[in-house]
Amino acid sequence: MKQTVQATRAVNSDVLCKNYGHTLALDNVSVKVDQGSFYGLLGPNGAGKSTLMKLMVGVLAPTGGTIEVFGHKAGKGDAVRRMVGYVPQDIALYESITGRHNLQFFGNMYGLSGGQLTKRIAEALDFVGLTEKADEAVKSYSGGMKRRLNVAAAILHKPSLLLLDEPTVGIDPHSRNRMFEMFKHLQSEGTTIVYSSHYMEEVEELCDSVGIIDRGKLVEQDRLAELLAQYAGQEVYLEIAPDGHVPADMETWLRKVSSQVHSVRSLNGGWLVEGGSRASLMEAILAAAKHETITFRRLELVKPSLESVFLKLTGTSLRDE
Repeated sequence: MKQTVQATRAVNSDVLCKNYGHTLALDNVSVKVDQGSFYGLLGPNGAGKSTLMKLMVGVLAPTGGTIEVFGHKAGKGDAVRRMVGYVPQDIALYESITGRHNLQFFGNMYGLSGGQLTKRIAEALDFVGLTEKADEAVKSYSGGMKRRLNVAAAILHKPSLLLLDEPTVGIDPHSRNRMFEMFKHLQSEGTTIVYSSHYMEEVEELCDSVGIIDRGKLVEQDRLAELLAQYAGQEVYLEIAPDGHVPADMETWLRKVSSQVHSVRSLNGGWLVEGGSRASLMEAILAAAKHETITFRRLELVKPSLESVFLKLTGTSLRDE
């Protein structure tokens, strides 16, 4: 049975800092993760995501500030450690022994033994779909299977908080989709999940809350819907038909079309136009194009995305990092 915890916050930190020598990895980070949420920690490689997760699990100690897990100081005492499951970015398995023996080792580390451990191992193997491979050496596993076994090791003790650090790096689409279903199921059972990634589409699909981290600073955090509503651009994408008339200066033309236009970017042979309202912006473009007999190959509303949120908050595209 899953542990019952009274705290409404699974993770709470106050002006958290972490230095590696003269390098400041985290700079006054205050992260708030609500119990039961699926929190995405989004940022480029080297932004501080892994460092923050290691502080949550107690692998590292902060240089300054505090971090609590369910109201207890992170890394202090067996009770806190048993609340947390951690899947590191680098696969942490013994490849020369079987998957089952790996889980026995990690289960012992969590204080499990005997019949309880045997039962938990069987449940975890079934959950990650590795029962049939359990007695084969891990070195024979595919990359996706190793990732799934790492997840099995992290959930043996039924943690209330599961930390997933870039868990889909280097795996095939089938394993990725299977892992997504596993994570969604764990959250539906009440597990709080913190999911580190530099893949925006993963965070958008899985997470209900997001923290954007860049160069060691937590730039913003909120529910995903609120971030999209507040920061995502109101954008329209357009391409002119190959045989169509193209204005000499597209940006100047678009700004004359509508006073709502904030920015125009050339993109993939077309233009991405940001304005006050997508619907009214498109209406104005269509009306002007009809008057000047401009024919479009594509003219479409752009769904608000985390990519535009990240760009607005950090001034750079995550893909450019």
